[in-house]
Amino acid sequence: MPMKSFSTLPLSAELIQVVQELGYEKMTPIQAESIPVLLAGRDLIGQSKTGSGKTAAFTLPILQKISKQFSDQNLNLQRDTTLRALVLCPTRELCTQVVREIRKLGRKHIGLQVLMLSGGTPLGPQVYAIEKGVHIVVGTPGRVLDHLKKRTLNLASVNTLVLDEADRMLDMGFHDEMEAILREVPEERQTLFFSATFPKTIETMSKLYQKDAVRVTIEEEETAPAIDQFYCEVPARQGTTYDFTDKLKALLWLLGNYEPGSTIVFCNFKAVVVELTHALKRLGISADGLQGDLEQSDRDSVMAKFRNKSIRVMVATDVAARGIDVEDLDLVVNFELPQKTDVYTHRIGRTGRAGKKGLAVSVIIPKEKVKLTEIEQHTHVSIPSIELDNLDDTSVDDLKNELRFESKMSTLFVAGGRKNKMRPGDLLGALTGEAGGLKGSDIGKIEIHDFFSYVAVAKPFAHTALTRLQEGRIKGRRFRIEMAR
Repeated sequence: MPMKSFSTLPLSAELIQVVQELGYEKMTPIQAESIPVLLAGRDLIGQSKTGSGKTAAFTLPILQKISKQFSDQNLNLQRDTTLRALVLCPTRELCTQVVREIRKLGRKHIGLQVLMLSGGTPLGPQVYAIEKGVHIVVGTPGRVLDHLKKRTLNLASVNTLVLDEADRMLDMGFHDEMEAILREVPEERQTLFFSATFPKTIETMSKLYQKDAVRVTIEEEETAPAIDQFYCEVPARQGTTYDFTDKLKALLWLLGNYEPGSTIVFCNFKAVVVELTHALKRLGISADGLQGDLEQSDRDSVMAKFRNKSIRVMVATDVAARGIDVEDLDLVVNFELPQKTDVYTHRIGRTGRAGKKGLAVSVIIPKEKVKLTEIEQHTHVSIPSIELDNLDDTSVDDLKNELRFESKMSTLFVAGGRKNKMRPGDLLGALTGEAGGLKGSDIGKIEIHDFFSYVAVAKPFAHTALTRLQEGRIKGRRFRIEMAR
């Protein structure tokens, strides 16, 4: 069936224009099936895989409804900041992605206020932002419920409720929080469940909290991703386990042989992430780790540095890496093979996106060949081996000396964000203007969050940029600025 154009939808001229500007020419299957149902005001259960375009599928109808309600009632978004929609997501990272997409699609809705409520940041600034007024809240169940219990958030005016990745929220143990929130939203509402799977729990919740919901299921064919997959084998020197140094040498060989710009290395346990991260840092590799014991501020910093190329290697567990979406990821390494085959597919699926060729390599010991065969049968892809050079007589230091693996960027942390009216152009102007004196080509990715920002600067000019920003002003104000940890 040919894909339909967004212009065939009964959307406002502003939304159609934004969609065209963003290059969204044709609807994905989930969008084509869901958006007309949602524009008609029906409840919906949408079942499709991650990355299928579901965020735009629910965002466009929400924005259309808000603009129509305000137009019909002769209201102004800048003056009336009544909360109209609530989106629940399982993780902070997914919340961030959804908020970013809503803001992109709603950029012609002058005065539109979108707020993220998640853990890892203090309640105080969130309460202040709520009091100033917000149209759409995107949050994790735990933090949203915290605000409801403290009576700092009122859902009485919400007319659209979205449970995004509902199955993952249930898997993460948020069932009670989800039901408590559902009970707080007015019965006269539109309720949307989006999920990759459809367990009985969701079916039960749908019967309780939805009205005559339309079920949309997008069956996608299992196709081989545009990813070159290989494995390399190291000996099992301690019975059925592996020697850490052997796997470390294999990883260094892969980094030197393929010279990837950015790499995620997956481990199964937090302790291995910590050990491997320390080993890479000691060797001078541009690396950092992501695991569950990190404070949220440290997690934010690691992710920002990895996205803007200040870190070239990120070591992570599967749980810590949930919701991560990084552009131009060159290589995924399975330092330890996952126990479940679907986890393997999810890991390697982070590379080879947007039409680019990806690369994934698993470092295994002999006993793991059985698991590798299971993965091949599950994915219908044959995974060939690559022969490492003889590393027995090669030291870790020898391999490091052959590497050229420094990052080209450094990251500055700015204690001011969107809620302080900070925009990317303000930071760029402060750095490239008369006071800053840097060239535009010296500035990399700029990330504006609600209450803080990150700026990538070419490494040779990082300390100059830091000093000049600390001594100067941004939008006439002084902000705390430091090198990102």
